[in-house]
Amino acid sequence: MASSVRVSNNGFNFSKFWKKNSGNIIPPIIGILGFLIVWQLASMTGIIKLPPPTSLITDERTRVYLLYPFFDRGGTDKGLFWQTLASLQRVLIGYSLAAVVGIGVGIMIGLNQFLNKALDPLFQFLRTVPPLAWVPLALAALQQNQPAALFVIFITAVWPILINTAVGVQQIPQDYINVKQVLQLSQKKFFFKILFPSALPYIFTGLRIAIGLAWLAIIAAEIVMSGIVGIGFFIWDSYQNNYISDIILALIWIGAVGLILDRFMAWLQTQIVKQ
Repeated sequence: MASSVRVSNNGFNFSKFWKKNSGNIIPPIIGILGFLIVWQLASMTGIIKLPPPTSLITDERTRVYLLYPFFDRGGTDKGLFWQTLASLQRVLIGYSLAAVVGIGVGIMIGLNQFLNKALDPLFQFLRTVPPLAWVPLALAALQQNQPAALFVIFITAVWPILINTAVGVQQIPQDYINVKQVLQLSQKKFFFKILFPSALPYIFTGLRIAIGLAWLAIIAAEIVMSGIVGIGFFIWDSYQNNYISDIILALIWIGAVGLILDRFMAWLQTQIVKQ
């Protein structure tokens, strides 16, 4: 009897979980189902010229990509897992470079008012350039798709990291600066004990914005750059061959990956930044 009670107490209580979280679970489900029903009806009645959501199952080619994301027939004929993995690898490299440069330069201009005034107009100007606008310039300068794609990711993701880092450094309370002067802290101790921890919430805000922009940038870049494995090229190739259901599946896949990346960065922030 004691053993069964212990299992009951320590085991997963579904009814308690549902009572606590149903208010957050039911509305999104209703919203998604409503959207799918409207889309299905609009496609069936001819209001829109897109395949209905059921085509993801009924279309034989799309069903293969849906059910077998790990197949690899060589070249660019790969499942969605490998297409997405290739894109994520580019994002990881370009995003990491953007994080290093953005945080470093952001701290530098945050501490130096002259540099901030001199460079801020340039940064504000460059950050408004859309990712696709950088693609022709990157291809002309680098002559290869892979380096050009990495540059597009970098130049798109670096600005929110840089600007948020600079703002975070500028927002350090004057009391903290006074502590440095009173205790005569070294620059190293001031950086690691005061400056960096104080600016960290702002830095993570920039990092979270940048990961979404980096994911958007690689999709846009791969659509333009032909012949490389990646989810963006997969979309463009499907459009060229009129595989509309494949495009819809890829968009769902992209949205899911983007959501996972955003939630991962939010989780990482909660683990590192202690409120």
